[in-house]
Amino acid sequence: MSDYMQHPTAVVDSPCQIGKGTRIWHFSHVMPDCVIGENCNIGQNVVVSPQVRLGNGVKVQNNVSIYTGVECEDDVFLGPSCVFTNVINPRSALVRKDQYRPTLVRRGASIGANATVVCGHVIGKYAMVGAGSVVTKDVPDYALVVGNPARQVAWVSEYGHKLRFDAKGEALCPESGQKYVLENNSVQRIS
Repeated sequence: MSDYMQHPTAVVDSPCQIGKGTRIWHFSHVMPDCVIGENCNIGQNVVVSPQVRLGNGVKVQNNVSIYTGVECEDDVFLGPSCVFTNVINPRSALVRKDQYRPTLVRRGASIGANATVVCGHVIGKYAMVGAGSVVTKDVPDYALVVGNPARQVAWVSEYGHKLRFDAKGEALCPESGQKYVLENNSVQRIS
């Protein structure tokens, strides 16, 4: 008996490492050599390609494609039908598996529904990618990006609220009371 839940219609190839308390739902496919942390939720009709790494507490909503080369740190949220790429210029007649570019989604980041993340980029800690956005470059920690191509429109707290900085470059999260500072176009939590 395993420490994770696998729906009868889900397929988990061997070998894989899947953490305690993780749930893998209807018609999802986890391919070989994946590492999935504890207490993750893999929604319906999700594809997790070979060698993908997901940290603890990652939530993957329905119809998401996570291709080889992607790593998500702890507490990442992947919204419904978002997709990652892994080759910059794919062609059906050309095998380019040796050209996979890595994509890193840092701790606590959220990617909205139907967003596309072009390979080879880093999505920063606690960043938010708006629904339908197309990420074509790195996203800074705590940044909110939207559109096609995705452009930064605000900074957000770890709780996902827009931060409003005062003249000293300081802001408080309205929900948590956490304090943030903006210096040199970079945000850090200071309490």
